[in-house]
Amino acid sequence: MSLHDHPLELLAPARDADIGIEAVNHGADAIYIGGPSFGARTSADNSVSEIRRLVRHAHRFNSRVFVTMNTILRDDELESARKLAWQLYDAGVDALIVQDMGLLNIDLPPIQLHASTQTDIRTPEKARFLQDVGLSQIVLARELTLEQIRAVRQQTDCTLEFFVHGALCVAYSGQCYISHAHTGRSANRGDCSQACRLPYQVMDAAGRFVAHDKHVLSMKDNNQSDNLAALVDAGIRSFKIEGRYKDMGYVKNITAHYRTLLDALIEERQGSAYPLSRASSGTTCFSFTPDPNQNFNREFTDYFVQGRKEDIGAFDTPKNPGQAIGFVTKVGPDWVELETTSAQTILHNGDGLCYYDLQKELVGLAINRAEPANAHSVGLWRVYPKDPMAGFKDLRKGVEVNRNRDSTWVRALDKKSSDRRIAVWASLDETPQGFALTLTDEDGTTATATLAAAKEVAKHPEQAQASLRENLAKFGNTVFELATAPEHITLNLSQPWFVPASLINPLRRDAVEQLEAARLAAYTRPARSAPVQPPVAYPEDTLSYLANVYNAKARDFYAQHGVKVIAAAYESQEEEGEVSLMITKHCVRFSMSLCPKQAKGVTGVQGTVKAEPLTLVNGKDKLTLRFDCKPCEMHVVGRIRPSVLQNSPTAHHGTPMRFYRTRPHT
Repeated sequence: MSLHDHPLELLAPARDADIGIEAVNHGADAIYIGGPSFGARTSADNSVSEIRRLVRHAHRFNSRVFVTMNTILRDDELESARKLAWQLYDAGVDALIVQDMGLLNIDLPPIQLHASTQTDIRTPEKARFLQDVGLSQIVLARELTLEQIRAVRQQTDCTLEFFVHGALCVAYSGQCYISHAHTGRSANRGDCSQACRLPYQVMDAAGRFVAHDKHVLSMKDNNQSDNLAALVDAGIRSFKIEGRYKDMGYVKNITAHYRTLLDALIEERQGSAYPLSRASSGTTCFSFTPDPNQNFNREFTDYFVQGRKEDIGAFDTPKNPGQAIGFVTKVGPDWVELETTSAQTILHNGDGLCYYDLQKELVGLAINRAEPANAHSVGLWRVYPKDPMAGFKDLRKGVEVNRNRDSTWVRALDKKSSDRRIAVWASLDETPQGFALTLTDEDGTTATATLAAAKEVAKHPEQAQASLRENLAKFGNTVFELATAPEHITLNLSQPWFVPASLINPLRRDAVEQLEAARLAAYTRPARSAPVQPPVAYPEDTLSYLANVYNAKARDFYAQHGVKVIAAAYESQEEEGEVSLMITKHCVRFSMSLCPKQAKGVTGVQGTVKAEPLTLVNGKDKLTLRFDCKPCEMHVVGRIRPSVLQNSPTAHHGTPMRFYRTRPHT
């Protein structure tokens, strides 16, 4: 398959149907959303009826809706998952996003299946296997470089999806078990406790501090704005925004940002040998200028797309540091005076400010009231914090201040902020009984409405024709607008007739209703890919707990594809000793300039650091870092807590998982 066979899809997240509808309105070609269960986000569930409402709106623009069913499932959950899949199919959903291969061995509806990020697709062999067993769209690991993406593309012809924005899991997705080991909350079942965002002491082999209270597993946020063209050329066709927990303002802004960038790229390539196109219909205009810096972020990184870099971590804080705006000039009993670095910076009541104290901890300062400090000094502001001044540690003259919440921006996105319209051409023809109005949209869908009326010759022909065109062009709050091309309204009349607005307006409304119905009737859901027969072999013949096999159907699936040894998922709690609780491309040694490839015998604060083993300590929790230099990966090693073992899934659900352990397929 050519690199240029697929249109570009902007895939936006939705915590609920209302956010999903606004994502569509702001230019999303597809939406991914959680259903009532099994969606890998415990606080982002939605009823089937709400998803049906989102589907109807999305399909108006030929945008698609994907529902996440991407947790690993117990045996006793498979029947509920099967029933839900059919309910979602009946609601018009276009695809299910799955992690558990057991779902491929049950009676699913003929709905397209996509590989979740938790399937951990890092190699061409894994990608090809998932394509060959029937997955139509696969999201690649966020850690891949452009070269690795190209290698996957060369061995596949399914749609390749890639995360372009949002929070980053430090682990390869699906390969993190710290949350379950420490709390019993499984990330692979949608309940991650986010141990990666905690502060840790980093100790060397001699027990000396390498780092103190640093968030060494916390990554900056993903931002591939500058790499979109390179990703397209590497073979990516679906550009995914992270954020099913994010609010409406985030989804509006980030969707609009990438819509703008992708539209510019599509326009730029129109005259090339390989033109690009959008995956859905209509064009979108915004009442604001999209700006990713305005939303919560931990600063940005493009991660590994352009190769390994040192500055991918948000080690000082997992919070939103915002953007630098100025410095403290004075501190009063209930106010702070600030001088902004730009005269254009305006502070508002309700803004959020922050600064770093002497321990480099981020301190927040919410503005209750902001006013110019001096009528004669531009950029000098006096702000009155909502909280008492005594609580602001190390706030003094010279401290740099950031703004991490602009209240005017927030309020602007609380209102209607976009308009998405589908271009139409109108043709008014006369009939023996009166008139017929035909609307043809940009996708070639047509609808005709008729009007029975006596024909009356216009006394003022030019005025009558102008009035006809004006009334035919009034598409108001519909999803349609007249095309900008010439001849967008054609009057096929034997002579100028006078047709009053009282007749044209209902005729136009009828034609619009019929066109909407025709578009929905013409919508075709993407077909599910058939698995290759006979079943292809899995790239390996042995699976450890890292394969996340949690039910008998999943075990049978892998056995059917040639796997001989299949261990149970970590959540089955058979791995009671020390194992890798996280596998990550991020390397603490590299980020701290302790990598042997960077230098040998690097001297730390207390002398030469004995790099391995390094230990992460947070309270009573200790994790060991092991470095696998050949693939350039880090393993975070630990064991499951006794308290978690006491609350095993077998005790609660009577599901014996141990029979999966190293049992060959015969």
